[in-house]
Amino acid sequence: MAPYSLPVSAPKLLRIVDHDTRWAERFAETGEVLGGALGDRVLRIDHIGSTSVSGLAAKDVIDIQLTVERLADVDAWPDELLPGLIRRPNASDHVPPGVADRPEEWSKRMWSRSQDLHVHVREHGRSNQRYALLSRDYLRSDPVAAGGYEALKRALALHAPDDWDIYYAVKDAACDLIWAGAEHWAQRVDWQPGGRDI
Repeated sequence: MAPYSLPVSAPKLLRIVDHDTRWAERFAETGEVLGGALGDRVLRIDHIGSTSVSGLAAKDVIDIQLTVERLADVDAWPDELLPGLIRRPNASDHVPPGVADRPEEWSKRMWSRSQDLHVHVREHGRSNQRYALLSRDYLRSDPVAAGGYEALKRALALHAPDDWDIYYAVKDAACDLIWAGAEHWAQRVDWQPGGRDI
């Protein structure tokens, strides 16, 4: 669901697991630690991605979005944000086809502990920051869209469990379809980002 692509050097097979209620607890624990470490350098801390949608199967990896006022300020943050949580240089979000935004609308910084945690840092008000929150809220509201997304990911895990190129190529396109539907939903319900999770 998140609009990004990771390096394809992941050493493990793709595995989609049933939703785990502990994902919310893992997010809250890590989010609190990040909030304590970063303080007012962060405007909001949000649980994003499939693990943030109740009932949705996912990879057992928590995605957290940190929203900041200026992305350039993040370059001064340490390369190891938390133990084992390492900066991923040259991280960027893919731009959905047909979108004519300026490149900075899809810029981000990223830290990863590849086995269990990804932290995406995006600038307040940018297209990619909205994309993550809107897509999450839309999937939370629409069980048919969430169910279709889950079925796609399970099929990928079954038929291409070791092909991360295929996984992200198909998943990114699916996320763009979800996002397109979410934008129409947002207009119907006058969606606005809610309060921060932490």
